[in-house]
Amino acid sequence: MRKGRQEPRRAYREGEVAYTEADDAIALGEDLGISPFPWQRLILADWCACNSDGKPTYVTCGLDVPRQNGKNAALEVYEPYRLAVCGWHILHTAHRVKTAKKAFNRLAKYFTDERHPELMELVERIRRTNGEEAIYLKNGGSIEFIARTNGTARGFDDIQLVVYDEAQELTDTQYDAIAYTLSASSTGERQIIYMGTPPNERSAGTVFARVRKSILEGGMRRMCWASWATPKLPPKDCTFADILDEIYESNPSMGYVLDEGYTESEFAGAKGNISGFAHERLDWWSGSSSASVIDESLWHSLALARADVPTSGKKAFGVKFSPDGSQIALCACRLQEDGSAYVEHIGQGTLADGLSWLTNFLCTEQMADTTAAIAVDGRNGAAALLDRLREHYPRQALFATSTSDVVNATSMFSQALIDKSVTHWDGGEGDAQSALNSSATEARKRPIGSDGGWAYGGDNSTPIEAAVIAYWAAKTTKRDPDGGCVIL
Repeated sequence: MRKGRQEPRRAYREGEVAYTEADDAIALGEDLGISPFPWQRLILADWCACNSDGKPTYVTCGLDVPRQNGKNAALEVYEPYRLAVCGWHILHTAHRVKTAKKAFNRLAKYFTDERHPELMELVERIRRTNGEEAIYLKNGGSIEFIARTNGTARGFDDIQLVVYDEAQELTDTQYDAIAYTLSASSTGERQIIYMGTPPNERSAGTVFARVRKSILEGGMRRMCWASWATPKLPPKDCTFADILDEIYESNPSMGYVLDEGYTESEFAGAKGNISGFAHERLDWWSGSSSASVIDESLWHSLALARADVPTSGKKAFGVKFSPDGSQIALCACRLQEDGSAYVEHIGQGTLADGLSWLTNFLCTEQMADTTAAIAVDGRNGAAALLDRLREHYPRQALFATSTSDVVNATSMFSQALIDKSVTHWDGGEGDAQSALNSSATEARKRPIGSDGGWAYGGDNSTPIEAAVIAYWAAKTTKRDPDGGCVIL
């Protein structure tokens, strides 16, 4: 039977390899009922490689391969070895709670199965609290499973191994919160493993693509990467037969757990969406999938000096509540007679902070007399804010945005960026405006509605979303009170 390509299509390795512990790890895996495929054995050889000091040869390891090929099977061999044999402290992170929980359940079964008494004997305790699952061993080893959020992993210390599962969703903010847990390793043993598939337009992450590119381009010390990615997107009119060789080249587990028949049905189901099939089954990395929607150089080219910020013109505000209420952002827009606009980030908070900071700013007599419109987007907290605003503003000045409003607003704002008819203040490091700058340049496409519409999304999208609806409110409202009041 034909098998998929076992060697990576692209690989990079740099570091001293004195020996590898892969045989020991594989032997343990086989005792657990896991027999790695040849390609998985190659991956394990890299992860288990050691230098002459006995430390991991490769501090950073990466793997990108299409879905359902068995990335997690390699990890199911590696993590028990590092945990039970080496006594490492491991932090296993995933994008979703359910993914982290599945990984925990897969590993926990080996330490609670009477068929593996040697592992059961090692267990000190197992924590099954939802979202805080962990296994602690008598040899000092531990593994904790978490879903990544902006603040997660702060407080973890003495970690030897960090695993980024679903790494295509890993954001810079999450990376900053997690990666530096390795710096305090008491043993000096440190390793990071990135595993994932190519990010697409729905992916929020930026780190995976950036790290992969840096390593595969060469020159990085003590790092390795294995990729089965197809180098190019197949033609839109290709047939399954046309790309069958590519399928075998990109899927090392073809002929093991994947077969042609089912893969052909996947292809048939994706007819007309070759890019989606290429992402999921050919490990195709598109140039746009890993880049922000808003070009960073374009955004910064539209920055004004503080002295040039307009202080007159039609004034509107946008307030964006994130779905969970964890972020609230307030932005302003000044619309000039020539149709150009200026946006500025005023501030941000959370529902836990209350709404008084918003109402104290927006509900002064001077602000109410000079503001044309306020647009509010979000479900969690938006209604309460609008109720308070109605005490100070006429009905026609307030907008509770719908999905179609947000789609239209995003389209208008995106076009204004292209036309260079919207500006902003660049601000300084750490001030309110810098939050808008980072939000804009990290933004991703977020599909909304049922008609192919999209809005800005990502881990830090609330400020740019507030700016978008402020712009939309200024452009669409027919009200035009005296706009002579300075925004700030």
